[in-house]
Amino acid sequence: MMNKLGTTVRNSMKALRAGVAACACAAALGAAALCATAAPALAGSVTQPGETIGLAAGAPLPEGFYFVDTFDWGKRHGNNGNPDVTLGVNIPVVAWATPAKVAGARVQLLAALPALEVGIDNNFYDSGMYNPFLAGQLAWDLGSGFGLSYLLGVYFPVKNGLGFDTTSINQRVGVSYTNDGWNLTANFIYGINTRKATKTINPNFLNIDVTATKSFGKWSVGPVAFASFDTSRPTAGYQKQSQVALGALVGYSFDQLILQGYLTRTVAENNYGGNDTRAWGRVILPF
Repeated sequence: MMNKLGTTVRNSMKALRAGVAACACAAALGAAALCATAAPALAGSVTQPGETIGLAAGAPLPEGFYFVDTFDWGKRHGNNGNPDVTLGVNIPVVAWATPAKVAGARVQLLAALPALEVGIDNNFYDSGMYNPFLAGQLAWDLGSGFGLSYLLGVYFPVKNGLGFDTTSINQRVGVSYTNDGWNLTANFIYGINTRKATKTINPNFLNIDVTATKSFGKWSVGPVAFASFDTSRPTAGYQKQSQVALGALVGYSFDQLILQGYLTRTVAENNYGGNDTRAWGRVILPF
């Protein structure tokens, strides 16, 4: 029961943080790189690529309230004269799996207030709040371990130089299989910028987070991956970015507390300026 609860919690919560953290990481990398090099090609997804890894984003949560905190730290090693960029992100999320249902789907509400810190070549450092995120989600239990969810959310603008200064619409479709201790999940995240940014570069984007873990008692292990793609050119001459990363996840479930950790490494990238190695952690606590 606890393993199933943990998997389900991680599903929806991850979906939420996927948008939030992705947002934080991408914007931080973009803003930091822009500050350091003024290169318009360096922007990124508002939702942090890889942030929903480990959650069964397609499965509905049991009714109740949940606190989920996802945090990560990593370094993108610059190539071809690009700077080294370090980035730390923390995304606290509160979720409410309501008793309401629409078309057979549980109605879930999520809110997040991320923060980040960024450094460039030991010459630049800043930290602060990132774009707040609010979302509503419909999650269907399709039976036989299959789940499907749709999330619609909004990232609100900030003007502190770390986040994006525009409003961004975030849509996510999660598909999960969670029978027999498996968490086989693909979470598709599509972001749309609502207006032309004044100081930051905010392309539309598609992120894909993939999880393939298996539970053995209280432990869960397995490979993970993510990919991200810019789908628009917000400025003239903008060079679209893309990347693919692979990694592995380990999780442990206590009676009312779930811990996860995973490590990812870029294996292919275009216009990001280098490969990123990132360590992730997550705490999930049902109320």
